[in-house]
Amino acid sequence: MTKKPASFSIKNWSQDDQPREKLLYKGKTALSDAELVAILIGSGNREESAVALCQRILASVDNNLSALGRLSIKQLMAFKGIGEAKAITIIAALELGRRRRGGEALQLEKITSSASVFELMQPLIGELPHEEFWIVYLNNSNKVIQKNQLSKGGITGTLVDVRLALKTALEVGAVGILLVHNHPSALYCQARQIKHSQQR
Repeated sequence: MTKKPASFSIKNWSQDDQPREKLLYKGKTALSDAELVAILIGSGNREESAVALCQRILASVDNNLSALGRLSIKQLMAFKGIGEAKAITIIAALELGRRRRGGEALQLEKITSSASVFELMQPLIGELPHEEFWIVYLNNSNKVIQKNQLSKGGITGTLVDVRLALKTALEVGAVGILLVHNHPSALYCQARQIKHSQQR
């Protein structure tokens, strides 16, 4: 069997090319997604460095971090060099990122565009493997009063009881409501706004 050259190991790379050292001296934004994930797993396999392995993993999901976050432990372990501990580490790190984004969305005070709806709801439903239907209730200034999950379905659809949506809207005094649902196969969420006119 041909022995792999020692220089194949990340430890023998130029310091500028080692992910940890690169982050330390150049900052986190200087690293690629693969390099950041490589720091998490620490090592690759006998044929690939950690960076090369992570590049291959990311390529399998079209370099989409949201899609990477949807992979299961079993799916990650299908890559040679990724054991249970490494798979759990990757999933935990991506979940922290999702929760951080969700925390930032909680600071949202006002819905101003479809982009702000996306920022509010994507952390909740953007990476789910099934469809969910949510209602966001707004006041007269388009500020969020509350948001509720109305239904949970399968991969291709979910049922909605309109009566429940309108009942809650009346109870919380909403002037507008956003109807939001996700598409697991298309990796995005949609929103529709209904604004009620008030007679004074």
